[in-house]
Amino acid sequence: MRIAVAGATGNIGALTVAALERNGHDVVGISRSQGADLVTGEGLDAALTGVEAVIDTTSTETADRDEAVAFFGATTRNLLAVEERAGVRHHVLLSIVGLDRVVGNAHMVGKREQERLVAAGRVPWTIVAATQFHDFAVTLTNWTERDGVATIPPLLVQPIAPADVADVLAEIATGAPQGRYRDVAGPEPQDLVDMARRTNDARGHAVKLVPTWSSVLGVDMAGDVLLPGEGARIAPTTFDEWLTQQVRDR
Repeated sequence: MRIAVAGATGNIGALTVAALERNGHDVVGISRSQGADLVTGEGLDAALTGVEAVIDTTSTETADRDEAVAFFGATTRNLLAVEERAGVRHHVLLSIVGLDRVVGNAHMVGKREQERLVAAGRVPWTIVAATQFHDFAVTLTNWTERDGVATIPPLLVQPIAPADVADVLAEIATGAPQGRYRDVAGPEPQDLVDMARRTNDARGHAVKLVPTWSSVLGVDMAGDVLLPGEGARIAPTTFDEWLTQQVRDR
């Protein structure tokens, strides 16, 4: 089966490409470095020729609401328009658990617009909402660290291994469109501050962690807001198992 992965050079995108190729599929990577620009639409028609399904794993790091909405809006409109012309039969979107419960976060606002466009579009679709990834905590501390000190919000999450997310996306893309799929999460809840501490310790990186809410990750994410809903699909890899593998790969 010929399947395209948008955001193919990113963290989840690259793992999704690998998962599809392991299962014998013909994979088309969509990214600027591979000759297709989702923001402008340049190169998309050629990239999607003969493609039966598209998995969208694109993301942006902007903390500005308008920029997030503009990015996700432009990329999704362009992708769906070309998919319709190319006769793509299935659009699979990676989204986020708790999206509708978080009001102020710019990324969540952009993702809501992305979901809206996919659900209103003419290409049959599946939206897969996943919890935060196992590497989310250390990614945040990398962004905020200054002079050996990093801030991190005291979030309760149920993290999932990036490779497990990729496996789910690859599986769903080969089947029939399902609309809104059930939440996908890791096996157990974790404290984000503790995850950051353990990951940095495992990597031999000394950093002082300061639990702090911010304008980007605020108190509207507290409690069980980011946890999966009832009936969620639980992926197999625990945070401890993922962390052990990270140490082995160092």
